[in-house]
Amino acid sequence: MPTPQSRRERPAKPALTREGIIDAAVSLMEREGLRRVTMRRLAEALDTGPASLYVYVASTAELHAAVLDRLLSHVDLAGVSGAGWRERLHTVLASYEDVLFAHPELAQSALTAQAAGENYLALLESLLALLAEGGVPERQAAWGVDLLLQRSTASAAEHSSRREDSHAERDWTQLRLALATASRDTLPHVRAQADNLMSGAPAERRRWSVDTLLNGILATAARTAD
Repeated sequence: MPTPQSRRERPAKPALTREGIIDAAVSLMEREGLRRVTMRRLAEALDTGPASLYVYVASTAELHAAVLDRLLSHVDLAGVSGAGWRERLHTVLASYEDVLFAHPELAQSALTAQAAGENYLALLESLLALLAEGGVPERQAAWGVDLLLQRSTASAAEHSSRREDSHAERDWTQLRLALATASRDTLPHVRAQADNLMSGAPAERRRWSVDTLLNGILATAARTAD
């Protein structure tokens, strides 16, 4: 039987801080996945009680949002030096998607977890500055940023899910076959567009969709009831 150790002889635990808790949550996510990043599991990892964590983080949802914000520090906000505003905006959004794509569960969580930390605000600032450089009116830019981030977040979540799904390749094969063999009588447009529906590399589709949104943001006034 091990000899009981006096509490006085044990090394003192480091004081809890919000930054330390988020650091531990990121490490836990990288080891065990986001689903395991709960207040109870994190408390175990930090050798404390869940109640101690609630002093710094109000809920698991807030914790996940904080983890998301921490990882947003890896987004390239500068873009390609010397490039125009559109090209730099493409770079920022592609980098944002890459960060989410690298963490599949986080990409799914980002659809509902609302980050509001300094890195998210820096991302907003970068996008708004680029849209202002492109001459987009302020309200259209503000509403447009929401659309651009929604598109990028949904795209990252979709592609992350496919990567994690062991049946993804089979499902794509089945879809390709269904399109190619669609009835010319009842689904004439589907049959005619079968190749186009499956065409384009992900990067090509991403660029086209962002350009389509940008063109609409530039051309469409943002009106309110007042």
